[in-house]
Amino acid sequence: MKTDTPNSAKTNNSWEKILDIIWPIKREELKKFLPMSIMLTLILFVYCIVRNVKDTAIVTEHGAEMLSTVKLWGVLPFAVIFMLLYTKLANVFEREKLFYVVLSIFLGYFAAYGFVLHPLHHSLTLNLSGLKAMLPMIKFPIMMIENWSDCLFYIMAELWGSMMLALAFWQFANQITPVTEAKRFYAMFGIIGQAGMLASGEISQYIARSQRDSVANAEQVWSENLFWITVSILVAGGLLAFIYYWMNRNVLTDKRYYDPELVQQDKAKRQKKVKLSMMESMKYIFTSKYIGMIATLVISYGISINLVEAVWKSQLRLQFPLKNDYFEFMGQFQSYTAIVTVFAMILGANVIRKFSWFVGAMLTPVMILVTGVLFFVFIIMRDNLEPTFAMIGTTALMMSVILGAAQNILGKSIKYSAFDATKEMAYIPLDDELKMKGKAAVDVVGSRLGKSGGAFIQQMMFAITGGLTIPFLTTELMSIFIIIMVMWVYGVFSLSTAFEKETKGQK
Repeated sequence: MKTDTPNSAKTNNSWEKILDIIWPIKREELKKFLPMSIMLTLILFVYCIVRNVKDTAIVTEHGAEMLSTVKLWGVLPFAVIFMLLYTKLANVFEREKLFYVVLSIFLGYFAAYGFVLHPLHHSLTLNLSGLKAMLPMIKFPIMMIENWSDCLFYIMAELWGSMMLALAFWQFANQITPVTEAKRFYAMFGIIGQAGMLASGEISQYIARSQRDSVANAEQVWSENLFWITVSILVAGGLLAFIYYWMNRNVLTDKRYYDPELVQQDKAKRQKKVKLSMMESMKYIFTSKYIGMIATLVISYGISINLVEAVWKSQLRLQFPLKNDYFEFMGQFQSYTAIVTVFAMILGANVIRKFSWFVGAMLTPVMILVTGVLFFVFIIMRDNLEPTFAMIGTTALMMSVILGAAQNILGKSIKYSAFDATKEMAYIPLDDELKMKGKAAVDVVGSRLGKSGGAFIQQMMFAITGGLTIPFLTTELMSIFIIIMVMWVYGVFSLSTAFEKETKGQK
């Protein structure tokens, strides 16, 4: 009879450990894990493809300046309205019906835009040219009102990420997943979910390449392509609803996958999570130096990415003035982002494990600072570099688009892999009360100020300069970008010192 040798047993144990790291999901858990993964993939697919559409509609038609306008005066107030609406609906409907209601609201508008509003957008657009001439300082907010159907699509696309991803999916996952499963499931969700981003990029390119446009027929081609884009969104939404329905009938009815008693125990633990208002969060951040430093990092990331992205998309509009071409490029950008993010997640985890917290925390600001400054300097000196790039068969404008895309991909992928991990690690040495309240404060203040801070800066610059466009403000935006990045780097140094002090002597 053949028996395993000690060396063979060690080899088997080593392979089992490696397999647990690569694929920590047990075979009997697949019935629950796979449909949840597909749900997340479909939600991310819709999010990425509507994000491509919203940028295409706004930037090519109305200019990159409109992005900050809609973010500040559209997305922010609508986010508050939708949260209040969601709270009211949660009191009326049970969990499953609430999911279908929220999903139907979004899919209903996306269908209305693709099949009705966009084909009729010339008739629906308001004419407020006289008001813009009278008030040039606020011409972009007036343009937002003029082009309300495109701007409302932008708002709904942004809110899909907040409502369907952050609330509907993760709330559902937290309700049915005990902590023992979450530790293994959630990391895999993050990796598998990138398939949704990759699929959106590939389908965007396929639809855009199905027929080529020209200046003469650009609107007709975009309308036809938007029809198929909308169909793909509705198909993904229908599959999402079906899988959610199937899980409620075939997974959550089995105690092997969903034990209400175990979930209640987890819920009791999670109820300790503190929710603070905006004013309470601001007060908490200003009274705790350590929490204030974490908030500085979060706000700096949001503002810096917003500033670079605005300039990059103004260059995109110059290079791809036709909607179909712009949409195709955004599809390519989406695919590359998904691929690079997966590799960055693996790299970031190893860097943090092999080196110190400081090295991991510095990866993101250094990457964004170096690539951001290079991008800004290139834009400023672009005209002088035109003869050089003409010799190699391209243009300085196209190189600025590629450089901006590379900066955006690298910045976001390293953020997902290193920034988020080190930010969460920074809470570890704090006591339970400070940890809970501090995280709640940073989540409220950091996310809102980070996203709207860059938009607010741009809106103030447009107002002060009487409505100048982004290409004329590149130098000023670069100066503000560098100031924000200096604050970020200083914040990492300060937080690293405090982090090491708090964790000294701890394992």
